[in-house]
Amino acid sequence: MYQRGDFQRWRRHPWHGLSPRPEGKSDFIVNAFVEMTPFDTVKYEIDKKSGYLMVDRPQRTTSVPPALYGFIPQTFCGPRVAALCEDADEADGDPLDICVYSERNINRAEVILHARVVGGIQMIDGGEADDKIIAILEGDNIWGGVQDLKDLPDIKTERLQHYFKTYKMVPGKDINIKVDHVYGREEALKVIAAACADYQEFFGHYHDQSSAK
Repeated sequence: MYQRGDFQRWRRHPWHGLSPRPEGKSDFIVNAFVEMTPFDTVKYEIDKKSGYLMVDRPQRTTSVPPALYGFIPQTFCGPRVAALCEDADEADGDPLDICVYSERNINRAEVILHARVVGGIQMIDGGEADDKIIAILEGDNIWGGVQDLKDLPDIKTERLQHYFKTYKMVPGKDINIKVDHVYGREEALKVIAAACADYQEFFGHYHDQSSAK
């Protein structure tokens, strides 16, 4: 219920002003801020300074993300995240990415949703750890019962791997991306915990948070 004092005069920064988890939910549920939908052929991402969504680049191929694509607020891929990936020299220094499957089409970005974590893909981009958490929209009528990555059809993960292998293709630039290792919920929760700890160390604790109820 809305309480007096909940109103914020200025918009919260999606990365810093929102909580990584909704209040009163299990540890398996996280908040996800959506940057891209499965209908986007342009790569959008958050502008870290302003908090607004910006155009990063038009996609060179016709590939589109097979799931909603965004990040978990108040996470940071730093040394703890890198330590979980033995083949990475460091992490990419961005918020922790998340891909969310939904049976119903969500065709707009800059929305917040509650997502149940089921697994992830250990992506290594040019020697940097850049994990992609895989999750399900909470309450989804088709996928709502999925608890772990093994409960999803393999093709769901294969399509994500293919997308991330190709989505950075640009003329004249070599890419070195590995997406071979996929993992279940237990390992995904460790990656999230590491990213939350990296965030707290790098940015400190933000008391002015929204639980994204």
